Amino acid sequence: MSKILKEVLDANQSYQAAFGDKGSLPLPPGRHFAILTCMDARLDPAKYAGLAEGDAHVIRNAGGRASDDAIRSLVISYKLLGTREWFVIHHSDCGMELFTNEVISDLLHSSLETATIDEHGWHDRGHGPGSDEGKYINWLTIADQKNSVLEDVRRIRSHPLVPKTIPIYGYIYDVHSGALVEVSEATAAGR
Repeated sequence: MSKILKEVLDANQSYQAAFGDKGSLPLPPGRHFAILTCMDARLDPAKYAGLAEGDAHVIRNAGGRASDDAIRSLVISYKLLGTREWFVIHHSDCGMELFTNEVISDLLHSSLETATIDEHGWHDRGHGPGSDEGKYINWLTIADQKNSVLEDVRRIRSHPLVPKTIPIYGYIYDVHSGALVEVSEATAAGR
């Protein structure tokens, strides 16, 4: 058993011991909202948004981008589970700003091993085989945080399955201060 696996299973046993009546939480989120945010380990939506278990849906992916799958989750969140407000929250110092579609496609073509980055850019440390499948994916990289939040709010707002009655707010989480900074143009587009 790996060290990480043991740590996770031990933590789960402690969690189970204090689980209490959480098994009776209802399926719909109690505060009726959803957050689309990044998978970055420095972000804890429960803490920065004051969430407890059962409060809200949190949808996470690389960059917190409005991918087809993220929009699918938001539509289910609203249509079947009653959320009434949505937040798109990107963050400062995001890893999705460190590469382009071309860079990741080239790295994947070279090998499927983990790449490294230094002051000269990305380097593949693996040796084939790689795959050309990466060139068929839009990796939704980020060149400008404010613009990416605005793009994502607009993409969600314009989707034919998203009702105009749901407000969509746009924010950037500052990883250095913990502040949520509104992207006012995005929030305006989400009205």
